[in-house]
Order: sequence, then structure tokens, then C-alpha cells
Amino acid sequence: MSKSKEELYQERLKRYTKAMKNEKPDRIPIRPFVAEFTALYAGYTCQEVTHDYEKAFLAVRKCAADFDWDAIVGNMVYVWTGLTQAINLTYYAVPGIDIPPDVGFQYREPPEEEAFMKSEEYDDLIKDPTGYLFNIWLPRVSRDIVPPKESATFRHNLALLKGGMAMMQYFDALGRQNQLLREETGTVSAISGILKAPLDILADKLRGYYGLARDLMERPDKVLAACEALMPHLLQVALSGADPEKNVPVAMWMHRTSVPFISPQHFQDIYWPTTKPILEELWNNGHQTLLYAEGNWDFHLSTFRELPAGSVVFHVDRSDIFEAHRVLGDKFCISGGIPNTLLSIGAPEEVRDYCKKVIDGVARDGGYVMDASAIVQNDARVENVKALTDFTREYGQY
Repeated sequence: MSKSKEELYQERLKRYTKAMKNEKPDRIPIRPFVAEFTALYAGYTCQEVTHDYEKAFLAVRKCAADFDWDAIVGNMVYVWTGLTQAINLTYYAVPGIDIPPDVGFQYREPPEEEAFMKSEEYDDLIKDPTGYLFNIWLPRVSRDIVPPKESATFRHNLALLKGGMAMMQYFDALGRQNQLLREETGTVSAISGILKAPLDILADKLRGYYGLARDLMERPDKVLAACEALMPHLLQVALSGADPEKNVPVAMWMHRTSVPFISPQHFQDIYWPTTKPILEELWNNGHQTLLYAEGNWDFHLSTFRELPAGSVVFHVDRSDIFEAHRVLGDKFCISGGIPNTLLSIGAPEEVRDYCKKVIDGVARDGGYVMDASAIVQNDARVENVKALTDFTREYGQY
């Protein structure tokens, strides 16, 4: 007798959560973070899945059903241009408008002299992060929002109204998507909630990378104070979106503060003291964090050992997965480590060989979740993703 979708869901949830607890389930769970790959597989363009989230959702559900994965993100093409265009944001290049229709959306970082936050504005951010973002940052990143001292225009008022409505619409739809994944395909929604390190916030959307690099040398005390001011707000954002049942982790996207983007000393003096307490407080509230460690974090593996056992899942991108397992494997689950370049230009047999190498090296005692190194876009070959999936399901039995 075939299993019901709910039985499949419960079986997969148990498999996924057991691996993330660094235990040994019945087999290795498969949880690929697939973004524009879903469009490729479902026959859509990047433009379609970015403009129409219902098509993006449908593509995800089709992949979940056809590949029979254990867990997936409801929509890894996380930018819906209906929302970004509602408030007329300047920093996204939109497929089919600013870039070709089959290129994934792009983040456009302004030059250092046009950074969204000026170097002399640290005190304003430190004093009132929310007020700074609403009153100063938002008018700079939107073509329609005007600063508080200027007269509100019709477009200003409409942008705030449309933006609020669009956000409510999209996040309500994401909740329905997660339920449909469970009911239609028996697939687990892989993450719930979002977190970034305070220093990454400064590097991403405020000072930009070049501005932050300069600030770390010229005004490190201000950078530290700004990160400390952001900490409670970022914790609250993470908690507000975390899984109420405390099964799946909060995702922390790490990408601008690894070596060599910042120095080891700045990591120890600024990054870690303002990130570690957030991770510990999430764990105190019963929430695990997925450290999506984009780039190479080998230099800091021993520092992550300071976190409570089981509190995080360490996702490997450019780090040495075997070294990550050697240093962290007794305390934390490891995920990822299958190179995206291999999925793009390799042959299926090469993919299977690499998966075997990783499974033999880090997964024989459990505590491993199969995934690519980074988010899978539409340059990945369908036959290679299928090879990763089928081989793991066959060879990854315990």
C-alpha cells in the first residue's frame, strides 16, 4: 500500500530533524536549496518566476514531487518584483527589464561614494536603528519615498500603501505554499525565519562592502557600536519568523564577512561578539540555526565550536567539507559541499563519484544533509541534479 502524503511528510520530517540533531536517521536526507533551477525544470524563465510568485511556487512543488526530495524551501527565488516594484526599490536588477529574461535577479550595489548610509551617520544608526532605516535609508533606496522633512507626495503615500499590501500578500502566500508542499507532495519546508549577522547588514544594504572595509580600519569602534545596536532587532526578526513547532532551523545567510573579506581580528573583535549571542539566544528559545556559510570559513571553524552542541547546522560552500567535519562533526550536523560547478559542467558520473566521496568522508555516522554547496540556479543540468538525488537515495542508506 502506498503511503499517504501526510505519512510521507512525517517520515521525511523525522529523517531531516534527526540528521540535523547530528544523529543517524534511516538514510541521508536530501534538501537542495534550488532557486532558478526550479524555473528551468518547470519550463519557465527567470523573469516569470521572479514576477509571478505563483509560477515560482508551482515550479517548486513540481520539483519536490518529481525529485521526491525530503525538504525544500518554499521559494528560493526570494525576490518577488511585485513587492520590490511596489515601493520602487533601486537596488534590484529585474529579469526581463534591467537584465535578460533568463538571468536571475541581481543586487546592484552603489559605488562607495553613493552608499545608502554615509560614514558620518553611524551615530544616527546607533541611536535609533529603526528610525534611521525608515527616515533616512528607505528614501535613498526607493525612487518614490521622500525624507520626513519633505512634503509627502501622492507617489510616496501610494508606495507605502502598496508596499505594505504587497508584503502581507506575499508572506501570506508563502504560508499557503508551505501547506501545499505538505499536502500535495509530502515535502518538509526546510527553513523558517531569517537572520543575518549585524556586520553583514552593514556590508550588504548600508555601507556596502567597500565602505565597510574602510570603516573597519578608520572607525572600528563605531562599527562595533552599530552592530551592537542592531543585535536585538535582528534577534527579534529571527524569532518572529522561526518555526513555532521548533523543528526546522532559522536560516542565517553568511557571505560578506569570511576571510579574506574581513581580517581574522575583525572577526574576533566585531563579528563574533555580536553574532554569537544571537545564536545562543535562539537556541535558548529552542531554535536551531542553519549557518549557510557562503564562501570559505575554514579559518573560523574552531570558533564555531564555542556554540552549544546541536545549536547549529553548518552548511559548507567553499570550505573544506572534510575539515569542517573533522573540527565540527562531533557537535553539529554538516550539510552541502557538492560543488555547484560540478552540477553545471560536470557529467552525472562525476556527480555520483563526488557524492560518494562526501558521504564516505562525512556522513557514515549520520549528521549530514545532502545539498549543493550554494543555491542552485538555472545553470545546473537537470541530469546532474537527478544524479545527486538518485545516488544519495540509493547509497545513503543506513
